[in-house]
Amino acid sequence: MSVVPANRQESDAAGDILMSVKDLTKYFSSRGGVLSGPPTKVKAVDGVSFDLVRGETLGLVGESGCGKTTLGRAVLRLIEPTSGEVYFEGQDILKMGKRQLRAIRRQMQVVFQDPFGSLNPRMSVGEIIEEPLVIHRLGDRAQRQARVRQLLEVVGLASYQMRRYPHEFSGGQRQRIGIARALAVNPKLIVADEPVSALDVSIQSQILNLFEDLQKEFGLTYLFIAHGLNVVRHISDRVAVMYLGAMVEIAGAEAIYQRPRHPYTEALFSAIPIPNPAVRRERIILQGDVPSPVNPPAGCRFHTRCPIAQDLCKTDRPLLKESESAHWVACHFR
Repeated sequence: MSVVPANRQESDAAGDILMSVKDLTKYFSSRGGVLSGPPTKVKAVDGVSFDLVRGETLGLVGESGCGKTTLGRAVLRLIEPTSGEVYFEGQDILKMGKRQLRAIRRQMQVVFQDPFGSLNPRMSVGEIIEEPLVIHRLGDRAQRQARVRQLLEVVGLASYQMRRYPHEFSGGQRQRIGIARALAVNPKLIVADEPVSALDVSIQSQILNLFEDLQKEFGLTYLFIAHGLNVVRHISDRVAVMYLGAMVEIAGAEAIYQRPRHPYTEALFSAIPIPNPAVRRERIILQGDVPSPVNPPAGCRFHTRCPIAQDLCKTDRPLLKESESAHWVACHFR
């Protein structure tokens, strides 16, 4: 069986939905105790819905603790969602058994935030990249070794480096190894969980350019999770904004950066520095702290910090609706 990928851009129809997520929730339970009190539920992801179009990059942004990473892992079933539906090419992966899920996981891979912690220090680079091929029984030994050498060159490393170990590489090189491992089984979707946040700024641009080059070459679809807003703007076709476990806005990258609609998005994007001292942006400072996901506010979760909140916001949770063409907002007044 050949393990060399073909360019999917020739065969897939433009605008096709690759993944559809509907009302996804993930609650974490904490044990009670004498000092900690009764058991509680942390609502990390609460009723999130979105679609991923084949070949696009959807950037996912929000404050730390808003549920971005949990969402990314839940759609891949790296952690089990509490409820909801996740359709990948029309199949609900949350209803799949282990055998079905293992087969479809060839199509869905992940690149982790920590390029060192995600690599086994006891395995050589060649063994790390080859491991997915062994697990999925793709090719014989000679084919797998050829695939490893090919992937190293694709991500900008030399094939002779396959015998080295992770500690012998820099942070940027280790992330390239992680990307090569994700590509090994020829996936259609890659969830990139803050893949450049642990890297130097000079290296970040190289890795971002690599992601873009690979997308063009292999027709990949990305769910790109990040907290660097300029990074997301650079790489994304669309941007989704999360707040306290809920999706508050989804739109095209330029549209959402030029004209954000949700008050939280406005405040978030007002913090982006402008590289021109002659241009000043009014900074929106939100009052108060982010509420606890253990006991989120009723109604709109943002109403406790929102400058335009009214009584309706305290009781009714706004639905994500299309306020203008391809621009979705969860706000009663926008």
